[in-house]
Amino acid sequence: MEITTGKRRSQRLFLQVRVVVEGKLANKPFSEEAHTIIVNAHGALVELGTALDSGQKVTLLNVRTTEKTECTVKLVTPAEAKKFNTALEFTKPNPGFWRISFPPDDWTSKSPDAKKYG
Repeated sequence: MEITTGKRRSQRLFLQVRVVVEGKLANKPFSEEAHTIIVNAHGALVELGTALDSGQKVTLLNVRTTEKTECTVKLVTPAEAKKFNTALEFTKPNPGFWRISFPPDDWTSKSPDAKKYG
């Protein structure tokens, strides 16, 4: 039996980054500009006006850096005003895509080093 601890693979950060999500819907190309809600080293949560399908492949463009990466749609849930919260996961590891440093896994507010700065 597998026991899950609920521990995430990487730290989530609430960060708005301008992105463009591109892909195909019913074999027709689509492109939508959006902002991230949450980013992490493995992908992002974005709010889209387009309902995508779980498992669908899309391309994510970081508008600031013009870097693109392929993603898989992991989860889509309804949001406010006919929008959809869409969880995207990078298909290949790309920890530098957001151009930010994520804290190490063992860095928590209970860490002795955290008390030095707080």
